[in-house]
Order: sequence, then structure tokens, then C-alpha cells
Amino acid sequence: MAIAATTDTGRKRSHNEDNVGDDIDRGIAIVADGMGGHKGGATASQLAVDTALQRLAQGLDSGVGDGDASGFSGESVLVREAVEQSNRVIHDKAAQSPQYEGMGTTVVAAVFYEDQLSLAHVGDARAYRLRDGRLEQLTRDHTLMQELIERGFYTPEEARESLNRNVVTRALGIEREVQVDLQEDLALPGDLYLLCSDGLNDMLDDDTIRLTLADVSDNLTDVANSLIEQANENGGQDNVSAVLVRVLHPVTKRRSWLRRFVDWLQ
Repeated sequence: MAIAATTDTGRKRSHNEDNVGDDIDRGIAIVADGMGGHKGGATASQLAVDTALQRLAQGLDSGVGDGDASGFSGESVLVREAVEQSNRVIHDKAAQSPQYEGMGTTVVAAVFYEDQLSLAHVGDARAYRLRDGRLEQLTRDHTLMQELIERGFYTPEEARESLNRNVVTRALGIEREVQVDLQEDLALPGDLYLLCSDGLNDMLDDDTIRLTLADVSDNLTDVANSLIEQANENGGQDNVSAVLVRVLHPVTKRRSWLRRFVDWLQ
């Protein structure tokens, strides 16, 4: 697999509250979009990325456990636990430090293994997949506007023009427990995945994203930078972040240290 991650302050904000993270060896990609002022938002998103990366690395290296009763794989359970742990760390930090009161962050986190993707998200950070030229949004926004769209009060086109489109109904750090949306996807060679903050998809419609991702360039960094540049050219109203993951072949499942040791003895 190949990964490119980038983040930018945008044209209107004075500081960047987004954070991105990736670990190509373990097949991990994360985007977090902080809220709560300069220090609070940036701290929340950094804590989300750092905590999730550490928890996922530990879990993948020590050996993934069994799945849950809902049928999710052990990897999916792990990525959900990583996001839940990030939530507790952010909440506790805010509770202990008055300057961080009210800070929070949205997040989307992905783990690629074998021919599978485990995806967890909270808030309106998104994941898209480009397959055979077709772009699909994999995540559902946790926003008031999304709920109003589903109830028929707005069309998606009308929602894009609303000033209230980014009012989130879930975020990390607000409460000590958080509901994490979890899903799995078959990751095929040639698939291109995009994880992004709302600063990207608010500035670019799906067709523009699709055309940019469909660029034949093998340089994912160039593609990611092109997305950022176009978002800024269209106004750059918010911080903007993108992580691109191209599936080149099935990702090898990491074995635990015990399994590797047993194999070495044999």
C-alpha cells in the first residue's frame, strides 16, 4: 500500500486545529479535526491521533484478539477501542486543565489488513473510496444537518449552502463515553481511499474530488496537495486535511511476537 498525508491551515483561519497520522507498516491512517479554540482544538486533535496510533500499534504488534458478538473482526474491535481510548484521554485532559475546557475533536481512523478495511469515525470527518472510477462516501456525518436531510427537511444541495451544516452531534472529548460508528470494507488492489476533514469536502463537491483522485499520477503526495490547493482556491474557509491510501496488493496481516517466535524456532 501507499500513503500520503497532508494538512493545511486554509485561507481564513490563523492556526491549524487539524492533525493527521499514518503508519504504513501497520496499515493505519487517521484524520482528526479539533474544536474549542486554538490551544484546545489543536490539543484535542493531536491527542486523538497520538493516542489512537499508540493503541493500534500496541494491539497489532501484540496480536489482535477475537471479534465481537456483532460479527466485527478483531481489527475492527481494536480500532473502535483506540478511538474510545482517545475520547477518554481528551475528556480527562479537559477535566484536569481549565484552559482546555470544552475542547473536542472529530476523527476518522482506518486500519488496513489482508484484503480488509476496518473504519471507525466520530463527527463529520469523512472516508471516501474510489473504485473503478466511482467515488463512494463510506461514512455518515454525525451532524444536525445530516439528520435534517434524512428527515426530508433539506436536500443535500440545500445543505451545502447552510451556515449550520457543520454542527456536529458527536465528538471526542465532550463526554467520557462516546458512540463510535464502525464499519468494514473489502479493500481491493487499485482502490484509493481518502480520509479528510470537513474543510476539504465543504470546499469541493464529490465530482471534483472524484476527478482529482482519478488522476493517473502514481505520486499520492501530488494528488493530496492538489486537493488541498483546490479547497483553498475555492475559499479555504477552514483547516483542510487529507490522507490518501492506495491499495497495491492485499496487506499482510501482522503476527504477534509470540507467533513470530514460534515460527523462528521451527
